[in-house]
Amino acid sequence: MKSVTQCLFIRSVILAFCATLVGCASVTMPPPTASASNVEKLRAANLAPAGLGKFGLAAGVNPEIDQTLGGLRGSSVRAASGSFSQQLKDVILTELNAAGLYDEKSPFQIGAQLTDSQVDAAIGTGTARLGANFTVDKAGQRLFEKTLSVDSRWDSSFVGAIAIPEAMNQYTALYKELAGKLFDDRDFRSILAR
Repeated sequence: MKSVTQCLFIRSVILAFCATLVGCASVTMPPPTASASNVEKLRAANLAPAGLGKFGLAAGVNPEIDQTLGGLRGSSVRAASGSFSQQLKDVILTELNAAGLYDEKSPFQIGAQLTDSQVDAAIGTGTARLGANFTVDKAGQRLFEKTLSVDSRWDSSFVGAIAIPEAMNQYTALYKELAGKLFDDRDFRSILAR
């Protein structure tokens, strides 16, 4: 009986120690920067310049996913611009600008509605997902509409002080990856081909 009591005591000490390692924090995502691979893709594709239309939340999707992000062991992350759909817009804008392909007066307008935004810094394996329904309109006519998504899995540490920043980095990287998936899409390229 004594050994069971000792085991329970040791276990509670370990859990208390781990709780101090996790802590609660609220972090704001950094403003987007262009990625060399996406800029190179855009320049090589010989696309017409495009502007940006409406970015928001897809119909029927829980509005909370545009503002809050759970799964970070009590910590939270906020988008630099206030919403994750706006963060996606800022990423697309940054990539187009860096490639010299942004023109707010272009007849082509890229839009997107966020369909998924999740991260889980679970012990063992961390996961993250990001998805959006992208559109391209020209003079009010819908020329392109496709839902694209990306996800990530990684080894997630037991220690929260290691796992949480890694989860945030993995989640943040999905924005550039999703933009790259759009820029690689054959139908998207054919609509914007010069």
